[in-house]
Amino acid sequence: MKLKIWEISLFTALVVAILWGVLLDVRQQGLSDQMVRFHVVAHSDAAADQALKYAVRDQVYTEVLALLEGTATRIEAEARIAANLGRIQAAAETVAGDVSVQTTLTRARFPTRAYETFTLPAGQYSALRVELGGATGQNWWCVVFPPLCLDAARGSVAIEAAGFCEDEVALLDSSETGSVIRFRALELADGVRALFGW
Repeated sequence: MKLKIWEISLFTALVVAILWGVLLDVRQQGLSDQMVRFHVVAHSDAAADQALKYAVRDQVYTEVLALLEGTATRIEAEARIAANLGRIQAAAETVAGDVSVQTTLTRARFPTRAYETFTLPAGQYSALRVELGGATGQNWWCVVFPPLCLDAARGSVAIEAAGFCEDEVALLDSSETGSVIRFRALELADGVRALFGW
C-alpha cells in the first residue's frame, strides 16, 4: 500500500515532535535533579487567607535559607529539609495562628512557570510543600534550592551563580524568546505521558 504525501508528512511531523519532546524531557530532568521547589497553598482565596499564605511563605523561606546555607547538592538540601521538617512546620505555625499547617517534602508535578527573569519547565520536582487549613486556595511556588526566590536572584547572572551550566541557563533564561514555546511543548508531552501512565 502506497502512502500519500500528507500521510508521510504527518508521520514525519509526529516522529519529530516525539523526539523533540524526549530531548526537552531529558533537559528538564537535568534541571529538576538540581532543584527543590517551595510550594505554599492557602486555605482559601479569601484576602485574609492569601495574606496569611505570604506571611507563612516569608517565615518559612527565611528558616529554610538558614538551614540550607552551605548546601551543595539537591540530595543534601533534601536531607536537611527532611531532618528539620518539625522545625520548618513550627516556623510556619508561629505565623499561622489558629490555621492548621501541614509541611511535607514530596515529589510533585508542576506546570510551566514564568517568573520575571527565568522560566521553569513543567515536570516532576522535589518540593517543600506547606498546606494551610483546607489548602484549597491559590498557591505560590518558587525554588528554595538553589535559592532563586530572592529579589536579588534576578537574570542569567543569578542563575549561573546558582550552579547551572550554560545550556541550562539558556533554557531557564526568560529573555530567550523560544523558552515558553519549548516549555509548552514539554508540558504537552508531560500531559500525554501522565494520561497514558508512561
